[in-house]
Order: sequence, then C-alpha cells, then structure tokens
Amino acid sequence: MNQLPFSPSVRAVQDRKTARPRHREMEFRSRITPDLAEFIGAQTSVFLATASADGQPYIQHRGGPAGFLHVLSPTQLGFADFRGNRQYITLGNLADNPKAFLFLMDYANRRRIKLWGTARVVEDDAALLQALRPDGYSAIPEQAILFDLGAWDANCPQHIPQRFEAADVAAALAKRDARIAELEAELARRLPTQG
Repeated sequence: MNQLPFSPSVRAVQDRKTARPRHREMEFRSRITPDLAEFIGAQTSVFLATASADGQPYIQHRGGPAGFLHVLSPTQLGFADFRGNRQYITLGNLADNPKAFLFLMDYANRRRIKLWGTARVVEDDAALLQALRPDGYSAIPEQAILFDLGAWDANCPQHIPQRFEAADVAAALAKRDARIAELEAELARRLPTQG
C-alpha cells in the first residue's frame, strides 16, 4: 500500500480530528493508469512544486498545448521546459532536492490530480528535447524535466469552481451563432414577404 503523503504527523492529526482516519482507508496509486494518461495528455497547464535544500517551498506554473506533458512510462512523465522568466528557482531547487509535486487541475470537469515523486533536469539531450517538444509550438525549450512518480491521487470536485477555456467558449458560441443564422435564414424563407 502506497502511503507516501501520510507522514507520521499527518496520521496523528487525522487520528485526532476524525473518527475514521483517512490514512487507514486510502491507497495511493503508484502507476499511471490509461484514464490518468488520457487526463494528462489533455492538460494545457500544470503546477510544479519543489523545495530548496532547506525546505523553502516554491510552485511554478508550466504550460503548453494539450499534449505538452508526456507520459513516458507507467511511472514517468516528461515535458520540455520552455524559456520563461529566467529566475531558475525550480532548476536550482531540483539540483539540491529532487522531491517534487505536480498538481493538475481540470476546471471544466471539476477534477484535480495530485502526483508526488522526484524530478530531474536533463540538459544537452537534443533527441529527448525534440521528442518532448509539442508539434507546431513556437516556444523555445531550454531543457527537459523528467518526473518519476511515487504516488498519485484524484480529489473530489468539492469547492472546485467550474471554468472553461476561452477557446472552448469561443467555439461553442460560434456553433450557437451559426445555428441561429441558419434558423433565421430558414425562417426568412418560410415567412411571406411584406410589401
């Protein structure tokens, strides 16, 4: 049973605050299932959490077109790390402390996935970078980040606001507008002209 997220302190708090401690009933998965792989492949955004050697936490957003986050094996993810603000806090943290966390949020379907593991930066591997680079995406990759999965879990939708991608809303509105135009044209053909 994978209990990675439940440290002794977490378990103690759960024992104190709940009649039925969650750590006794939950089992975190340690392999990427086909459903999870499909979810990962659809993401355009992910939050990557790291910590410095002394434990100072840091969260950085990473994004790209759907499919930028690749499932490389049942226990490994990877993505091209594109040029950004050039602070390199994530890279520095991973140089000292490989522990990492990925947080994936699907607002439209009110679903979130949490992944615990370790990550490493791979520089100067042109073949890997090419394999991870999304087709037709113009951003410049500087290095690759490989994430080795330790455990993952899906949360309930409670408290997740439902939001939609602007492109999805625009497509739905265009479809609606086309249908309205079609119905108006049909109505105009059926009504006798006045005059």
